[in-house]
Amino acid sequence: MTQPQGKHIAVIGAGIVGISVAAALLQEGHRVTVIDPAPPGAPHAASYGNGAFISPASILPMSQPGLWRRVPRMLADRRGALTIRWRDLPALTPWLVRFLWAGATGDKVSRTARALSGLLADAPQRHIDLAARAGLSGLIVQNGLLYAFRERAAYEAEAFGWELRRDNGVVMVEVEGEALRRAAPALDPAYRFGVLIKDGAHCTDPGGYVAGLADWLTGQGAVLRRDRVIGFDLPAGQLRGLRCDNGDMACDLAVIAAGLASVPLAASLGDPVPLAAERGYHVELTDAPFTLDIPIMPQDGKMANVTTRGGLRAAGQVELAAPDAPPNWARAEILFEHLTRSYPALSGVTVSQVTRWQGNRPSTPDGKPVIGRSTRSKDVVYAFGHGHIGLASAPMTAALVADLVAGRPPACDLTSFSPTRFP
Repeated sequence: MTQPQGKHIAVIGAGIVGISVAAALLQEGHRVTVIDPAPPGAPHAASYGNGAFISPASILPMSQPGLWRRVPRMLADRRGALTIRWRDLPALTPWLVRFLWAGATGDKVSRTARALSGLLADAPQRHIDLAARAGLSGLIVQNGLLYAFRERAAYEAEAFGWELRRDNGVVMVEVEGEALRRAAPALDPAYRFGVLIKDGAHCTDPGGYVAGLADWLTGQGAVLRRDRVIGFDLPAGQLRGLRCDNGDMACDLAVIAAGLASVPLAASLGDPVPLAAERGYHVELTDAPFTLDIPIMPQDGKMANVTTRGGLRAAGQVELAAPDAPPNWARAEILFEHLTRSYPALSGVTVSQVTRWQGNRPSTPDGKPVIGRSTRSKDVVYAFGHGHIGLASAPMTAALVADLVAGRPPACDLTSFSPTRFP
């Protein structure tokens, strides 16, 4: 049965997922209050410093068959794309075991890819539509995304993943030779093969996009409250309101979309979700001698290269560590070195000429977000743990949350995203 409109809904978290959820709920006639201790789009958030890709191809989890055999070598490589801070290893071990098990077989990875495809297949168009409604169309550009390889053999070594993408409807075109040079004239000619995701898009200012959406929402009647939620008023499972640092707030429903801060809130509702801080970095060169018309991911560096309003950005790296551990800026320097190797025109640039950033991706071990109702109360909905796909998947996640709030059948099966899937 469809719930009546006009409920007061609290959205906990003002990142791209929370702001997108707020937009969807406001459009359906609800009163919406977004609660976060920090301003939307600020540098503290993963939404601010991500790789800016909005890619239907981002459906593969990090964990893959046979990965466990390579982990010791990967972790011994201080310059590799994956590292673990050893002092945090004991605390991370339960998550790592789940992580390796989640990708232990091709069937498991295939099921994950199908589930994520439901979130990402039309992600570019959803962002185009959302940005247009908010008067921010200039921040979303759809002219493709290029994955570049030094040799075709490197692409063929990843055949399982690319075949999964094709099986899930991702439209891609192989480019090499002159076609690759035309698509990416600044790229080192040593890259001889590429895959163009024709429907891919990117955001030219991820932090500014979130801030702009938040400003638009307040103009539409939403309320932004700078506060921290610490608990729920839930007599007999019915939500009456939130307990916050700066005083309680009454509401009818709540959506938890607070990234890593979602963990204690979900646990208090009977849903212990294993979430790790999958820490990422970026470097950004303000005065690059070229712009990238099409964002590029050189596959040897596993980094997103994109021209943003702030400059030429290289984003990536996976560092597993405590969320409050100080940044290891050597990880950002690795990105910078990959950047200068990938583009000959950067040969004279020094690391002192770039800005750098570090943020925490809220990542589940199986690479899928948590979307669904809490165990303790149907009045609390989860929308967190999006890891690498927060930006791309935010509008579809918002649509699914709106379905749950309205009592409609969700647009895709939510079983794979259940908060109770973790043993």
